[in-house]
Amino acid sequence: MNDVLNLIGRLLIALLFLGGAAQKIDDPIPVSDMITSIGLPAWLVWPTAAFNLIAALGLIFGPGARAWALVLAGYCIFTSYFHYQLRADPWQVTIMVKNWSIAGGLLILAAQGPGRFVWRGRG
Repeated sequence: MNDVLNLIGRLLIALLFLGGAAQKIDDPIPVSDMITSIGLPAWLVWPTAAFNLIAALGLIFGPGARAWALVLAGYCIFTSYFHYQLRADPWQVTIMVKNWSIAGGLLILAAQGPGRFVWRGRG
């Protein structure tokens, strides 16, 4: 049962990053605006979208899930900076705290590993 719950948890967390990749590809302007707001170049939206996609697949398929979970936890903490808008948009603070919560779940995944259900490939 633990392995099944682990897989379901990995899939649910990965959906967030798959959705983020799709959103950035479909409409890159909101994210590129956030990126440029802190002085970074707008083209970083594309490697960010690719990172979201690759990391999500790493969580889904399992090998390297501990490493992906650690990297994504750091990513969630870093990106929460973009949502620190106490006065401008209170909902952004909720997103910031949600990012911290996701980072917490990812740290638990990093500690526990992907469980039994991982793709091992051929060989």
